[in-house]
Amino acid sequence: MQVPYNYLDRQFADVEDYFQDLRKLVATGEFTLGPFVEAFEKKFAAYVGAKHAIGTNTGTGALILSLKAVGVGPGKEVITVANTFIATVGAIVAAGGRPVFVDCDDRYQIDVSAIERAITVNTAAILPVHWAGAPPDMDRILEIANRRGIPVVEDACQAVGAKINGRCAGTFGKTGTFSMHPIKPLNVWGDGGIIVTDDDKIAKFLRLYRNHGMVDRDHIEIWGVNDRLQPFQAVVGSRVLDTVEGLIEKRIHNAGLLDDGLKGLEAKISRPQRLAGHREVYQLYLVTTKRRDEFVRFLISRGIEAKVHYPIPIHLQNAARDLGYKRGDFPVCERQSDEVVTLPAHQYITGEQIAYILAVIREFYAE
Repeated sequence: MQVPYNYLDRQFADVEDYFQDLRKLVATGEFTLGPFVEAFEKKFAAYVGAKHAIGTNTGTGALILSLKAVGVGPGKEVITVANTFIATVGAIVAAGGRPVFVDCDDRYQIDVSAIERAITVNTAAILPVHWAGAPPDMDRILEIANRRGIPVVEDACQAVGAKINGRCAGTFGKTGTFSMHPIKPLNVWGDGGIIVTDDDKIAKFLRLYRNHGMVDRDHIEIWGVNDRLQPFQAVVGSRVLDTVEGLIEKRIHNAGLLDDGLKGLEAKISRPQRLAGHREVYQLYLVTTKRRDEFVRFLISRGIEAKVHYPIPIHLQNAARDLGYKRGDFPVCERQSDEVVTLPAHQYITGEQIAYILAVIREFYAE
């Protein structure tokens, strides 16, 4: 049996409705910002419960613009977690800041107890990551940030639809950033990003900065860049947004089946604790296991397309060598990098395929 990681051919097997929407766009000639982008932004803001939503060209761009909006620049530091995708850290550098890492916890989330020790007079922002679509402890993060007067920018790029006690990921900090990359449940047939905020001043800056600083064709208020969400992407995203809750619920269902099926194997393969009140959306279904590389090869040999996110932590990458970190600085992150595996659990995995995944896992450990 084959259990693929990619599902896009199935998600978009029937595209006629999308083409009908796109024909409406083409008829207007509104190919840069305009009413289709504005409609999607309002729709997304309503979905997450934010006052403003600002579309960007990528999730990375959403991070860069957000960091600039809260004052990150040369000489400023941004605290984030060591186990994340490179875009989180690359955005800090692109905004002119210096990344300051802290370790993660057993849920693969930022170790909140380590944040305060990392704060210096140069700290300009705290950047927690909703890694794998699971929210970190935002209440404790905000308590520290508010007490120290430091803005929070949420990297919720993997967490569309994730919630803490009914409140959406991305709505806790000064800004929240989301990715609409093709492998995300909310995707736009290419790269795309979006920022949410309740702050009118920040929203005004973001709308100006992403569009060359232009008030209109003839008036430039600030120096800016071109980091706009395209109307084509907004049209696709709007239709996908109508279906995203169903996609997320299916992922949650599949994750629950895997959780139940792995019971009894805790000594050999473990999953993170699921917190009450936290709605995880399982952008990645992560487990840790000994003999990781052998385990992954075994799964792949049986047709199960397992992945590793990621085998080398960012603080040990060549790009980070000037930051001064070394092996041993973040032991939990480093251990997880040696042991973490992503199992397919997306919305198109069937119950039969999940039963097969679990049978193959038990076969591996029986050997």
